[in-house]
Amino acid sequence: MIALALEEIRDLTGGTIHGTRAPGTLIIDGPVTTDSRECGPGGLYVARIGEHADGHGYVGAAARQGAVAALTSRVVDELPCVVVDDVQTAFGALARGVIDRVPELRVIGITGSSGKTSTKDLLASVLETVAETVAPVASLNGEIGVPLTVCRVTPTTRFLIAEMGSRGIGHIAYLTRIAPPQIAIVLNVGSAHVGEFGSREAIGRAKAELPRAVPAAGLSVLNADDPIVAGMAAGLPSRVRLVGLAPEADVRAEDVVLDERGRAAYDLVCHQGRTRITLQHSGAHHVGNSLAVAAAALELGLTLDQVAAGLAAAGPVSRWRMEVTERPDGVIVVNDAYNANPDSMRAALDALAAMATSGRRWAVLGEMLELGEGSDAEHASVASYAAGLGIDRLVAVGDGARAFGSLEITEWVDSLDEAYDLLSERLRPGDVVLLKSSRDSGLRWLGDRLAGEGTAR
Repeated sequence: MIALALEEIRDLTGGTIHGTRAPGTLIIDGPVTTDSRECGPGGLYVARIGEHADGHGYVGAAARQGAVAALTSRVVDELPCVVVDDVQTAFGALARGVIDRVPELRVIGITGSSGKTSTKDLLASVLETVAETVAPVASLNGEIGVPLTVCRVTPTTRFLIAEMGSRGIGHIAYLTRIAPPQIAIVLNVGSAHVGEFGSREAIGRAKAELPRAVPAAGLSVLNADDPIVAGMAAGLPSRVRLVGLAPEADVRAEDVVLDERGRAAYDLVCHQGRTRITLQHSGAHHVGNSLAVAAAALELGLTLDQVAAGLAAAGPVSRWRMEVTERPDGVIVVNDAYNANPDSMRAALDALAAMATSGRRWAVLGEMLELGEGSDAEHASVASYAAGLGIDRLVAVGDGARAFGSLEITEWVDSLDEAYDLLSERLRPGDVVLLKSSRDSGLRWLGDRLAGEGTAR
């Protein structure tokens, strides 16, 4: 956190100060958080009112953890506070003030229907080899998550990666006003949240808000293999660099091969030259993610050799994204159940099909949420896709997963416990089992249990 006096926070947010007569000498230089348990000495507690709890009730707990002030929407007794009309809006204004105090900071925004978090992790791993880099923890990509990430910036931070999600038109535009990007990365436009947006085209319009926010001196990195994303290039104020497998891509992959774990290696071809890239992440879909990372890193001044070395060294960071665990009994568990949509389901199934195995390939799938009226058809299509890849068994978990249908390879169970019992009985050495679902379907916990890391919840 950049050190700010409480009166500076007041000026940035338009609030009023209560609980101290010396706002100019009360300095906030510790963690800024919405979770009282994460507060620390010198920190600022943001008392957000959420769906399930009112953060004002935890100001005392924040004080006990070391917080010295709070951002609130009403006066509290436990800490000096800046009282504002709307905490979320004020938090965004505070974050923007932090960015404006670090003129050398370069902001890279990332969006897409899938792959944002994995790409963010890859980019952070590459950039932090050359300079101090701040990136979101896990998948903080909304109106609260972006300010939380921004407030971790220090005076010596040179790169800020902002993951930007959207549930409606205007959401990403709002986030770009908090963290104005010099580089935008748009990975893909899929059918995630199509139930909220109505169509892929509408999703594309929302995602295009990111590159439209990049100034003329900046760069927009667009996926050449996604027609909707590539079409965003028209009329952008910034320069554009296309990435992908397509021959017209400015940064492209050639001679892609997958090893026995489904990890890709390829020749990266760009204006700076050609080099061999090897990835530690399972799944061919990470080729496109890493190309976007390469384009952004090259724009930020890294050499081709630095990019190749950074990508080769980058292992998985965020939980439940193609986590591969080989159990002592020889069963391989692939836990990719943080989230899911039809495109990411197919990508995960492709990765499963590419993995070498002496046994069977199992796909354990949970419901994909927020797909709208076409949800049943999308689930059935994914099941057919799995069958076409030669997946041996498909286990559908939960009532919503009935929509995967009744193909010969499919078996339905009602709960995580039933799925665990079935798999414990039938998995054999050499089998590979993939777990994939939307976050709220909960299969990530089953994946942890199968991998021996936890208990299904």
